[in-house]
Amino acid sequence: MSATETQKSASETSGDSLAANASSLTETNNIDKIREILFGVQMRDYEKRFARLEERLLKESSDLRDDTRKRFDALEAFVRSEFEALSERLLSEQRNRDESVQNVSRELQDTGKNLERKLAQFDEQTTRAQAALRQQILDQSKSLSDEIRQKADELSALLDRQVAELGNAKTDRAALSALFSEVALRLNDEFRIPGND
Repeated sequence: MSATETQKSASETSGDSLAANASSLTETNNIDKIREILFGVQMRDYEKRFARLEERLLKESSDLRDDTRKRFDALEAFVRSEFEALSERLLSEQRNRDESVQNVSRELQDTGKNLERKLAQFDEQTTRAQAALRQQILDQSKSLSDEIRQKADELSALLDRQVAELGNAKTDRAALSALFSEVALRLNDEFRIPGND
């Protein structure tokens, strides 16, 4: 086989291939045309619908994102305000409790001072009462002692008087003996008066 033949054969092969490609392109264009004729309107309608649907989805997604952001912002603001209110309430309650504790502490101090003052007054009154009671007991003791001494003196004087009266009133033993002897003699009829013999 010569070079020209080989070249010829190659050009034929390449021509066949080009012809096949051209016919294939023609067939593809024909199929596209047929498809365009059969489904073109529907495909364009679908593409419009898909485009509108995509736009609507993007819009709704954007709206949803904005709405969600607004809601999160509102929720964050609400939570922040609630935390601030709660913090303020806690601070207010803490201040109130501190004031209450200070008031109770002051009242306890005042009560303690009043109690100390009253105890001091009571101690002073008790001391004065004890001193007055001791003085009264001493005065009573002196008065009773003086009275006892006076009564003892009176009793002693009375006793002396009674003894003196008894001494004056009592009969002498010898006289009493003579009297009894005389009575006995008279009873026995033995009594004789001297000078009557």
